[in-house]
Amino acid sequence: MSAAFTTRVLNVATGSRERVMDLTRDCEAFLQEVATGRDGLLNVFVPHATAGVAILETGAGSDDDLLAALHTLLPSDDRWQHRHGSPGHGRDHVLPAFVPPHATLPVVGGRLELGTWQSVCLVDTNRDNPNRRVRLSFLG
Repeated sequence: MSAAFTTRVLNVATGSRERVMDLTRDCEAFLQEVATGRDGLLNVFVPHATAGVAILETGAGSDDDLLAALHTLLPSDDRWQHRHGSPGHGRDHVLPAFVPPHATLPVVGGRLELGTWQSVCLVDTNRDNPNRRVRLSFLG
């Protein structure tokens, strides 16, 4: 692999409940190690059919608001044709249409360029899969 492209996989334990997990520090630590003052792009990708990546404010209730909105849009009941797993699990397979499994973010001078209140978050509504992989890739 050339120095212009570096990738790493994070193993993230989300547990057995719906979660919005802030990955910003993990992203910053990765960039500190590999970007070394360069400009480029950070891609965050979740290779799972039932999780996504969101850029949002955390800690002020927005993460809980997101989960509540997803419950309204995607109720956890028996309406889903995709029926394996726990009841309502079909909704988890629709999640990536609303919260995509990726985000590409600017890196300037080796630092993630986020707005003041923005965080990089893993969104996982699938209670049946407590372990996730997140691929961080820097191109610069």
